[in-house]
Amino acid sequence: MKTEASRPAILLFAHGARDERWAEPFARIASKVRAAAPDLLVVVAYGALLPPAMLAWPRLGCVNLHASLLPRWRGAAPIQHALLARDATTGVSLMRIEPALDTGAVYLARSTPIGARETAGELEDRLAVLAAETLAAALPELLAGTLTPVPQRESLATHAPKIAKADAPLDWRRSALELDARVRAFAPWPVAETRLADGARLRVWRAEPLGGEADARPGVVVAAGRDGIDVATGAGVLRLKKVQPPSGRVMDAGAYVAAHPLHGAAFVS
Repeated sequence: MKTEASRPAILLFAHGARDERWAEPFARIASKVRAAAPDLLVVVAYGALLPPAMLAWPRLGCVNLHASLLPRWRGAAPIQHALLARDATTGVSLMRIEPALDTGAVYLARSTPIGARETAGELEDRLAVLAAETLAAALPELLAGTLTPVPQRESLATHAPKIAKADAPLDWRRSALELDARVRAFAPWPVAETRLADGARLRVWRAEPLGGEADARPGVVVAAGRDGIDVATGAGVLRLKKVQPPSGRVMDAGAYVAAHPLHGAAFVS
């Protein structure tokens, strides 16, 4: 919207914000947006569809900063699915919002490599900065109406549905590479977890795939010491490096082993 001095003014609203002090009910936000008669509506990390009527309120339409290189990973959890798929690269896309989920034409996209040991939380923090830079670069032309969006290639679309708590348990029949990707994708939520044959649960915050094969069935602890807990998988060995027992703190796996000897124990899928 414009102020009386014809300078851009920005109104910020947070629906479903992690900090409840900033969160507002959607109906209240929608009412404020309509009353403001904005030139442009920018949506970030909303994870749901806007009502179709709302898309017509801003003079220049609505845009979304999406945490992937569209059309790859349309949906609510693009960061997690990029890690689960072991993508080498991801990025942010500034797209025009349409009634369908994440299908709009893309005004500007910026890419970044995914770190080999990067977690979803760490990648999200980097993409937040990249998203702000992308919006800043595109905003002058967006407001001037001179930036032309490029339609997405439907044949390349992939989907990123929400991650659920039920996704957290590790299946040791998977490969060490797959399990490592799940540990990184699920940090800081829902956090990968496993349990011993006796029922004791353990959350896994950090892990690392090791080379070679283990002469043991998936889930068996083949080594446990100061460097971590080495577990046989369907292909290779996964070293657990940071773990968290129930109602306990996150700790180095070596510290956990010092109090809970695990060599020869087995985790179950």
